[in-house]
Amino acid sequence: MPDRIRLKAFGMLAEKIGADSLEIENPGSSEVLRLQLLQQFPALQSLTFRMAVDRKLIQAETDISAGQEIALLPPFSGG
Repeated sequence: MPDRIRLKAFGMLAEKIGADSLEIENPGSSEVLRLQLLQQFPALQSLTFRMAVDRKLIQAETDISAGQEIALLPPFSGG
């Protein structure tokens, strides 16, 4: 099985990358993924976004395993 992950983008993030989902090579960690995304999609550099790994919001750099789903989440507010 190839070492790939599923990437889902929401809201303005999906607009900036031109898709709401992608399958990409596994970068190994959330920080490497963030840097790759900022390089590949320069429009993301002006945006703040969070990441979730398998539907769990991450607070710090996290290892990513093959087959995991990473969500790119725009800022949101609520009560």
